[in-house]
Amino acid sequence: MRILHTSDWHIGKRLFDRERLDEQAAALDEIVCICEREQIELVLIAGDIFDTYTPSAEAEELFYSKIKKIAGADRAVLIISGNHDDGVRLSAAAPLAVESGIYIVGNSRSPLPVSKGLNGRLARPIESGKGYATFENKQGERVFISTLPYPNEARFKEEKSDLPYVEQMKKWIRESEDYKKESTRSIFMAHIFVAGGVSSDSEREISLGGARALPIEALPASDYIALGHLHKKQKMGKGHCYYSGSLLQYSFDETSEKSVKIFNLTGAGVEDLQDVLLQSGRKLVRLECTNIADAHSLLEQYPNSLVELTLRLSEPLTSLEAAELSKRKNLVSLLTDVQTQTDFVFESRKNLGNERLFEEFYRSQYGVEPDAELKQLFLQVMSEIEHS
Repeated sequence: MRILHTSDWHIGKRLFDRERLDEQAAALDEIVCICEREQIELVLIAGDIFDTYTPSAEAEELFYSKIKKIAGADRAVLIISGNHDDGVRLSAAAPLAVESGIYIVGNSRSPLPVSKGLNGRLARPIESGKGYATFENKQGERVFISTLPYPNEARFKEEKSDLPYVEQMKKWIRESEDYKKESTRSIFMAHIFVAGGVSSDSEREISLGGARALPIEALPASDYIALGHLHKKQKMGKGHCYYSGSLLQYSFDETSEKSVKIFNLTGAGVEDLQDVLLQSGRKLVRLECTNIADAHSLLEQYPNSLVELTLRLSEPLTSLEAAELSKRKNLVSLLTDVQTQTDFVFESRKNLGNERLFEEFYRSQYGVEPDAELKQLFLQVMSEIEHS
């Protein structure tokens, strides 16, 4: 069976105040083309479809229009909810989505509707229960897929269990894995943080190295493990266990190129595994310089990127300089680091008055002299304190 693995689309996510729906649309159109070119039969989407529990109407419209194109006329698509998704909201359209070959698993892990025939699809579920389904293609090849949507707090409360986090996760995994047949190739798809994974600045509410990290040994033995949650694509452990990474670069520390994973799952296991790069989306670039002229020159060299610029200066920016930089459409984040040449020299209060102390301190912090009004205000406050 020809399979594509992707995750962490975060439709509707902004970069500061910068809207990125057009970039997300272009990247999803690329996935459509990859599915067609590579003759994909089954698409796995491992959570975080949206960036918030209540996505905008524009984000939802984009998702529904693109997911239908990804499913196309004959593919099957399997989706699980992530920590940014409202599993109930995402699953609300499941009955209608099935008609387009799209299957959605929320936190309840309800069984998928089983199809008696292919109905024009390259693959469809022929058996399903809580948290698992067996898909079959036209050639009669089967794959058992167990799913673990993001285990949010509401799900833990529903269980009313006193089990520690890792033990509860193992219990949920066993509930579906117990139905796996040894003769059938298998995939485990989950939206979780596996201990040892490398995160980026764009991930929120993620447990790093704490109680909510699942050791890789707790994952089931599967031919392929399709993970979502971490935005940097990465391999976990020794087998075929992968985070596919996010759809776009969502923070400036995500320097690797974005991609989807495709592979064949045959009687021999995983074959022809490869990363297919996504070309859409503006690259995020971190730049640094020490003067305004160099800042403008650097920004001109990256006209199609989104830039975080750090200026290391000897004095603060003037309002005119800041205004000129703000006109640069590719500049989304400006950081300034003012480093003065004047060292603060400590003197005894017996020899240094309040006015001189304030002047020296202000100069050491900002590299310029305090204006007369600010200095007068400081001295007035000091006088009130000393005479109170």
